[in-house]
Amino acid sequence: METFDLFVLGTGPAGQRAAVQAAKLGKKAGICEKREVVGGVCINTGTIPSKTFREAVLYLSGFAQRGMYGASYSVKENITAEDLLFRCHAVIKREIEVIRTQMRRNGVTLIAGAAKFTSPHTLTVTGLAATVEVEADKIVIATGTRPATPPGVAVDGETILDSDGILGLKLLPRTMIVVGAGVIGVEYASMFAALGVDVTLVDQRPRLLDFVDGEIAEALSYAMRNMNCTLRLGEDVADVHVEGPRRAVALLKSGKRIVADLLLYAIGRIGATAELDLPAAGLAADDRGRLAVNADYQTQQPHIYAAGDIIGFPALASTSLEQGRLAACHAFGLACTSMPHLYPIGIYSIPELSMVGKTEEELTKDGVPYEVGVAHYREIARGAIFGDDTGILKLIVHRESRQLLGVHILGTAATELVHIGQAFMTLGGALDVLVETVFNYPTFAECYKVAALDAYNKLGPKAPS
Repeated sequence: METFDLFVLGTGPAGQRAAVQAAKLGKKAGICEKREVVGGVCINTGTIPSKTFREAVLYLSGFAQRGMYGASYSVKENITAEDLLFRCHAVIKREIEVIRTQMRRNGVTLIAGAAKFTSPHTLTVTGLAATVEVEADKIVIATGTRPATPPGVAVDGETILDSDGILGLKLLPRTMIVVGAGVIGVEYASMFAALGVDVTLVDQRPRLLDFVDGEIAEALSYAMRNMNCTLRLGEDVADVHVEGPRRAVALLKSGKRIVADLLLYAIGRIGATAELDLPAAGLAADDRGRLAVNADYQTQQPHIYAAGDIIGFPALASTSLEQGRLAACHAFGLACTSMPHLYPIGIYSIPELSMVGKTEEELTKDGVPYEVGVAHYREIARGAIFGDDTGILKLIVHRESRQLLGVHILGTAATELVHIGQAFMTLGGALDVLVETVFNYPTFAECYKVAALDAYNKLGPKAPS
């Protein structure tokens, strides 16, 4: 039996960071992975492939330059699935090597195989070559999630796909149905629409991304409709079936019948806990396979931690990395802090979207007095240079303290720009400092100055203290 101070289940972002952090603290750390390669969903089928796919779409389609060169501009005619996925496979291979090197350099023991609890402190890891018995003082569950599909729906990988099946795409569709307007559904719907695919996005909710600021969500809806993406919101899917090769049919409860070459299910994800035998460890998952944790990422068993997508929202690679680090630090008594209320959210749709802090809806509900400052990319020289005239950066400011409460961005570089606002909010910055700050010109970052001036003009000068 192999013994460890910390043993981690899963080599995705949360698992990697937990194991490496423990090793940095001088602990004997081990990690297991049931896939043939490390990196979990993030590297192999989720975050990295989808974001690389997006960059390939933007480049080959010439979408980002159409504001300058016209709606018909493209870098390559007759783009194929192979063109788009070539770049994905190259990046995946590179990232797998980076992770392997990192774990080897830090002395983390990697065991290939699927883990299963035999008691609260012991597990068996069953691989193709051997079964290893493991005992650990502390354990971190970071097994991630798998796509959810309704019972009775056959995901065949050709006509009906889930989000993990995109990398197996052989032909680009001419028409496409996306069921589910969460993050994954919105991202892929907008990517395929940018390629010129006739996309219909269906969701039972009345608006896109209900956790996003309403004005920004509406601007994203407008941009997607402008790409000929049809939004069927407030609609329930009654039935999905295949009538033949590349002929998927979705019947809506309202009576609508939608036919397309391809149907993508993006109705959320389920925690990958079914094979862990959680009862043997004294644990239980909820009906979505997720584990409940406290503020220190401890489960019902204090020595067993859970981090990453397995614990639910926000289920982002960035937050998973931090959760894994915090779990390992707490496990070995290292004092550390974090600011989950200021974790940024990045959505890699086209156009991309990012936010940090509160939305207008949240502040209105809580009765917090605020003012809004907005900068449009069409007003910024960099927007004209880049050809993005639809972007928007929105600041929400407390009317009395003048502190920044939220930053919401839609447009080019949104997921990069948001970190300026995040850092500013972390330091408790007030509106007047942003007004007095000089940004490089021409840059998209200049939007912060313009939006701050907009809010300043509404609030007026700061009252003398």
